[in-house]
Amino acid sequence: MSLSLGPLGQIATNVKDLERAVAFYRDKLGVRFLFEVPKLAFFDLGGVRLMLSTAESPEHDHPGSILYFKVSGIEAAHAELEGRGVHFMSPPHLIAKMPDHELWMAFFDDTEGNTLGLMEERRER
Repeated sequence: MSLSLGPLGQIATNVKDLERAVAFYRDKLGVRFLFEVPKLAFFDLGGVRLMLSTAESPEHDHPGSILYFKVSGIEAAHAELEGRGVHFMSPPHLIAKMPDHELWMAFFDDTEGNTLGLMEERRER
């Protein structure tokens, strides 16, 4: 087994009202605000990114978090985990083009129905 997951790169938390939640985390809790894009806001939790968002679909509209595991080479990690019997919802795909990198992700469920994600911050080559 060559793949070892970790460290944790991002935690996603569902919110009902993004503006209200941003104000709470930023202004009440004093969490360092990073950036906001439509329907998403990001904070720094001491090196682990917190993403606040409204649920995109009814099956994801519940309290809870998605654990995102940082990997280098998301396609290889995806293939290795599929070889171990992990069923992915979709293959690795581009989420966003940032000024200095591309954000790639692939999602799968654990045995209890919790969604987990692989993430790669792919730097320009």
